[in-house]
Amino acid sequence: MNRIIITGVAGFLGSYLANELLEDGYQVVGVDNISTGNLNNINKLTRHHHFTFLETDISCDKLLNHPELIDIDGIYHLASPASPKWYQEAPFETISVNTIGTKNMLELANRNNAKLLFSSTSEIYGDPEVHPQSETYKGNVNTWGPRACYDESKRLGEVYCYLHHTLLGTKVTVARIFNTYAEGLQPNDGRVISNFIMQALKGEDLTVYGDGSQTRTFCYVVDTISGLRKMMESEETNGEIFNIGHPIEYTILEVAELVKRLTNSSSKIVFKDLLEDDPQVRCPDISKAMRMLNWKPQVELTEGLHRTIEEYKKQI
Repeated sequence: MNRIIITGVAGFLGSYLANELLEDGYQVVGVDNISTGNLNNINKLTRHHHFTFLETDISCDKLLNHPELIDIDGIYHLASPASPKWYQEAPFETISVNTIGTKNMLELANRNNAKLLFSSTSEIYGDPEVHPQSETYKGNVNTWGPRACYDESKRLGEVYCYLHHTLLGTKVTVARIFNTYAEGLQPNDGRVISNFIMQALKGEDLTVYGDGSQTRTFCYVVDTISGLRKMMESEETNGEIFNIGHPIEYTILEVAELVKRLTNSSSKIVFKDLLEDDPQVRCPDISKAMRMLNWKPQVELTEGLHRTIEEYKKQI
């Protein structure tokens, strides 16, 4: 596998993945409309002779005939707003990229006999009634709420993948990605790790929604990327879905206290009303990924936060 497309290449995961693949000798065609991505993430990549950047929207059908998108071996379809802050500001665009954009990338994979990895999300489980969540759990999602544009469009994206794989023989694998973090998250991203670290470093109150008892797991970016690459590179993953995330859960209050301690911050922890449809628990069962991919996260939260905090300090 030599020539790879990465959609959402200017985003958090896309830029990390592109850098790794280029270092390993791959040719990378990056696609991004810069709606939530950041050109600063790919400034270094654009100077690499094996990197091509297309600033365009994958929901546009004309993209399928672009001369750069031929002789492709694999497609990492990572494009989509992922933070509630961003997808709630652009709900229709979020639906489009996860449905029409996914359909287009599947068509491109089919034409090139390439494999597509679709970046789905733990959000498809909604506010789960099964804990931890395995890939067989069908979810508990509200279609009538502020998170539905993301949750439901990702679910429909998975349906497109299923249909293409079963009816047309397209090579597809689906990653249900749980919370991923690192210094590459934009400081204003709105996700819990970036929020807490920036608030702590600036001496601002750390904002906890609800009583902080809701749980999440946090996977450092290098581990998430490792899981995605194993999925793409293994022939056994064709037609399979995998949870990619860290299996150790923390309460949001525990994370706030940990960030406060690691930053030596005098910030106070303040509590605000719980956000609508905010899941109470979220934790992946990764036994399938461990069995089929020989994958599990290596970086624990304290170590990952140390790395992230040091980089955020430089930005401030």
